Parts: sequence; structure tokens; C-alpha cells
Amino acid sequence: MPLTRDQWKTYQKGVADRLAEAGVVLTPEERDRLEIADFGLGRFEREGLGLLTYVNTERCCAKELVMWPGQTCPQHRHPPVGAEPGKEETFRVRRGTCLLHVDGGAAAAAPKATPPSEHYTPMTEVVLHPGEQYTIPPNTWHWFQAGPEGCVVSEFSTASRDELDIFLDSNVARIPVVED
Repeated sequence: MPLTRDQWKTYQKGVADRLAEAGVVLTPEERDRLEIADFGLGRFEREGLGLLTYVNTERCCAKELVMWPGQTCPQHRHPPVGAEPGKEETFRVRRGTCLLHVDGGAAAAAPKATPPSEHYTPMTEVVLHPGEQYTIPPNTWHWFQAGPEGCVVSEFSTASRDELDIFLDSNVARIPVVED
């Protein structure tokens, strides 16, 4: 179920407000292009996030990720593209807590995050607070959830090709659809 234009605008305002609370100043043009990703699942406040992309070139990308309390970004990976190994990304928390789940180690015995559906696998949980950061290697399965106060995360990465991301849930559509 796609987002309506009114829902999109309401969520854009919420993203802008949360960015302002984190000390991020937006230009009018940036405010207008805030992206609302509901992943085509129709439950944005449960599985989704707001995004502001500052720059995305063939070499680098910088974004702000904004999440409501308990909101989750679905499990995914950034696959190789041509000769490139896939997107490498570093998350740095500006505000709130980010519960990052990353493949490649022992699964958390008592994770703080609660998967919102069956489309998540147990992984290593990295709890990130303001000023802390973590780098996710290319082509690594991961998902993340905001803590009880929500979160704002700065993402620094190699080139972002969101439309090529691979999600564990085959119902996910990374590129948003908005109805009038």
C-alpha cells in the first residue's frame, strides 16, 4: 500500500523536525527532497526511515538517516556492482540510539532490538550512542532499529545504488511510491 502525498508530507515534516533537534540545518531545497522510505510495506513507522542525501557520486555518498522510536530498516545487503565489491558504509550516531545488526559474528544472546517480522535473522548487535560509529563491510547482511527515543545517524559510504540493494524480505521495494 503506497504512501499518500499527505502522509509523505507529514513524514517529511517529522524528519525535518528530528534533524533540527539533532542540530542539522536544512536548506529549503533539502527540506523539499527529504526521502521517505517505507520499503513498499505500508507501515512506515514500524519499518522505514527518512533520508537526506547530501552527495552521491561514483566515489562517495553522505546521508542522514532519521528513524522514529523502534522503527526498523529491513535486513539487506549492498551487492557487488561490476568490479566494485559493493557499498561500504560507516554509521555515526548524532542523536538517540541505533541498534545495528551485522552478519559475521556471534548472534546477540539477549538483543535489545526486536525484529518486527519474520524477515530478520539473528546477528551480532552493535549498540551505537551519539558520537559512536561502526563501518559495515561491502555485501554484508545488516539491519538496524532505532532505540526508544528514535535516532539520527550520519552515513558515509562509497557510491550508493539503493535500487540494487538486496533485501531478505522479497516484498520490499526500496524506491518509494507515492499516490495522490
